[in-house]
Amino acid sequence: MTEGIFGRESGHEQVVFCQDEPSGLKAIFAIYSTALGPALGGTRFYPYASEDDAIADVLALSKGMAYKNALAGLDLGGGKAVIIGDPATVKTEALLRAYGRFVQSLSGRYITACDVGTYVQDMDVVARETRFVTGRSPDDGGAGDSSVLTAFGVFQGIRACASYRWGTTDLTGRRVGVSGVGKVGHILVEHLVEAGAQVVISDVSPAAIERVLAAHPDVDVATDADELIATTLDVFAPCALGGALNDRTVPKLRAEVVCGAANNQLATPDIEKQLVDRGILYAPDYLVNAGGVIQVSDELHGFDFARAKRKATAIFDTTRDVFALADTEGVPPATAADRLAERRMSEVGRLRSILTR
Repeated sequence: MTEGIFGRESGHEQVVFCQDEPSGLKAIFAIYSTALGPALGGTRFYPYASEDDAIADVLALSKGMAYKNALAGLDLGGGKAVIIGDPATVKTEALLRAYGRFVQSLSGRYITACDVGTYVQDMDVVARETRFVTGRSPDDGGAGDSSVLTAFGVFQGIRACASYRWGTTDLTGRRVGVSGVGKVGHILVEHLVEAGAQVVISDVSPAAIERVLAAHPDVDVATDADELIATTLDVFAPCALGGALNDRTVPKLRAEVVCGAANNQLATPDIEKQLVDRGILYAPDYLVNAGGVIQVSDELHGFDFARAKRKATAIFDTTRDVFALADTEGVPPATAADRLAERRMSEVGRLRSILTR
């Protein structure tokens, strides 16, 4: 296990590279901040084209987790881990247990959970080697699939956007495009349909689209993400991988609001200015997709779904607070969200220096 220099360059507290040749494990841990407590963040299992791509992803994701946890009011810092490889071909019990050993070696500075490519059953295996894991199955005393409250939190964010933009939380007749209907997206579609919205979806997986249509046959389907972005919408909800909003897609975007579950939706920081210039309201992803981390963090206290859902409902109020601060200070919503998160990390994090008996 070797510590890299990347933490010093990016503002991270710690970046750790791990390898176990017999199991094929190649993983990177990134701990951005422990100012508020142990760093909590999921494990992404993905076939990165290069190690540099994996490093860039884990650094961005771990920073986002620090800000997400701070805005969600959790006493937890931000971290993330990536396992390099195709989970469909290289994921084994031995690999996951080797990964769990490395999680344990960090002595609680990092607590893991599910992310892209990892599932509740995987966390049950990881938990056989470490106690610093959440997102386990209910049979193992865990919170289960965190997609449930992730989608619920994004739905609360969309309601807050509607309240701010149109003066009502009523989504009846609003046209909402959901790009990516996998673990989170298909649950978000359920909330939107129940709220009376007209939903349009896209996904690279025909099976994912078929699952949504089987449950909601009135949902429309776009040929691909590009067609969905160019469709006239009230709300665009990116729920796949990051970078959906970039120099190529934003000029084509025909929605008044962007609010979705995907992490790191802005390909570059200047993208938000393009959205502001076009009058498009953007709800920062790490603000509205915090329902999942709220769900798994509740597991640390003995999981209670009703309690976790009540906490996730507060995403509506926090989103409204971010928009209000953005108006007061004359800054974009992402800047306002950053300021609120940084303020909490600074003010509350400082208290940890006060010694108690």
